[in-house]
Amino acid sequence: MVYSRRGCHLCDEMLEQLEPLCRGRGTLLVRDVDTSPEWTDAYGLHVPVLMVDGEEICRYQLDRSAVLQLLATQSN
Repeated sequence: MVYSRRGCHLCDEMLEQLEPLCRGRGTLLVRDVDTSPEWTDAYGLHVPVLMVDGEEICRYQLDRSAVLQLLATQSN
């Protein structure tokens, strides 16, 4: 899951990089932090945030190696 917001260029960049990595391997959920006061409080301007099973994988920029490692682990 990616916590994001409209008009955020970092969010757009992370999603562009994530989509091909996740294609055919799972569902990529995107949550707009501005649609929930809880998410706004938790993440505010600190987006994008990639979370998997409640664990933060990366923030602001995609950690490609962490994502690839996670995908490899989940496919085994």
